[in-house]
Amino acid sequence: MAERILEAAGVLKTFPGVRALDHVSLTFGPGEVHAIAGENGAGKSTLVKVLSGVCRPDAGVLRYQGLRLNLTGPLDAQRIGITAVHQATNLVPQMSIARNLFLGQEPRSRLGLIDLARMHAEAEEIVSGYGLRVDVRRPLRSLPAGARQLVALARASATGARVVIMDEPTSALEPPEIRTLFETVTALRAQGRSIIYVSHRLEELYEICDLVSVLRDGKVVHTGPLAGLDRSRLVSLMLGRSPVRAPAPAPTGVPAGPGDPPLLQAIGLTRKHVLADVSIALREGEVLGLGGLLGAGRTETAKAIAGALPLDSGQVTVAGTPLRRSITGAIRAGVSMLPENRRTEGIVPALSIRDNIALAALPRLSRFGVVSNTRIDRVVETFMRRLRIKAVSPRQRVSELSGGNQQKVLLARWLAMHPRVLLLDEPTRGVDIGTKAEVQDLLDELAVDGLAVLLISSDLDELVDGCDRVVVLRDGAIVTELSGSEITEDGIISAMTSARSDG
Repeated sequence: MAERILEAAGVLKTFPGVRALDHVSLTFGPGEVHAIAGENGAGKSTLVKVLSGVCRPDAGVLRYQGLRLNLTGPLDAQRIGITAVHQATNLVPQMSIARNLFLGQEPRSRLGLIDLARMHAEAEEIVSGYGLRVDVRRPLRSLPAGARQLVALARASATGARVVIMDEPTSALEPPEIRTLFETVTALRAQGRSIIYVSHRLEELYEICDLVSVLRDGKVVHTGPLAGLDRSRLVSLMLGRSPVRAPAPAPTGVPAGPGDPPLLQAIGLTRKHVLADVSIALREGEVLGLGGLLGAGRTETAKAIAGALPLDSGQVTVAGTPLRRSITGAIRAGVSMLPENRRTEGIVPALSIRDNIALAALPRLSRFGVVSNTRIDRVVETFMRRLRIKAVSPRQRVSELSGGNQQKVLLARWLAMHPRVLLLDEPTRGVDIGTKAEVQDLLDELAVDGLAVLLISSDLDELVDGCDRVVVLRDGAIVTELSGSEITEDGIISAMTSARSDG
């Protein structure tokens, strides 16, 4: 049996209404870089938290070098040799770079005091190995995001941990910094350490990783060498689909479809590390799908259009009029967005169904600053009936509803604004089959009524069956636009794994 440093056996972790990890069993050996891949909600983040001691499993066993673990927190994990480098660095911004590097392990003098001179000298030597030429006495917060990420990696390496978990480590790095990180990973592998590498960037996995485990719906659906595993096959495993058989068409940029001129145009949307010159057009009565893997830039594109994501450059127009870059400006122009996470960005749990639906439309339902309860009740009744929201009464707390009905309440809120453009981010995620069908039927009705709909979905059937066109993004840029008979599962998956054209 191959040597194991860290092992998870039958790990189960549940949260209210969600089984995040479903009897996950994985082993991590010395001198290997083991990728963890999967779409949003697959269980990757929860697995990282369990392995690094952030949260405890409900069932199952963790073993480190053959001994059973009972981690009580991240410090517990670090003491025995397991450390994690998170996407959001878990260091102390107010402290100096040197103090962050040696946090909890500061060099001491004979009197037991912190030896500042030695700490600063050793810190300078460490960071210089990562290409950082900085004063280590400066606060960590004074560094740009990429440099802070490298400091976090330097700390993880300097602790001598045998297991280093990297969770989206390149999210804020520039190409030279990414190269430094890869060189560090290679060095750690040569030292016999075990690297667990989580990233949505497939190029990184194929460049730096030896093995890959794919999670889907909290379960391990594949573990094996990356060499020889076709990219399309990997994506198919992540999505739960059959491998693709044909390449997708080349990217076409802003579509020039038939009919009336675009109602909404997004031109050259750009934000460093997030979006790269994204341009789309959307017409009245059209459902435009956005496809792509986690981190492709779908949600960010929608948020940029809705004024919720600051941009470095680019413009959005509605009916030829430029939008103000704010949520309020977008709403006034008739652009509404249903967010992906209804619990944190959507519903107000303590309020009633009635109040949640009326929340955004209150200015429209008042006269001279006085809210008309009669008008609110009429609007709420209309949309509860139209969306078939199942509840005891409009006064029932929205938190008492099922997930599907909460999603309908959110949709009702934005429809009550009578938008011209509706941006929907995973509108059927986490809802039952019946509710999903109802939402899809409603989208068809809205399009017939002339509403322009932008649909983000990880459900390929939803994109294939419900969209007039599908734009596929990868690494924050458009790689392909599909229309008509081109919209197939094979075409979308192939586009997700294709190289982006710069032309």
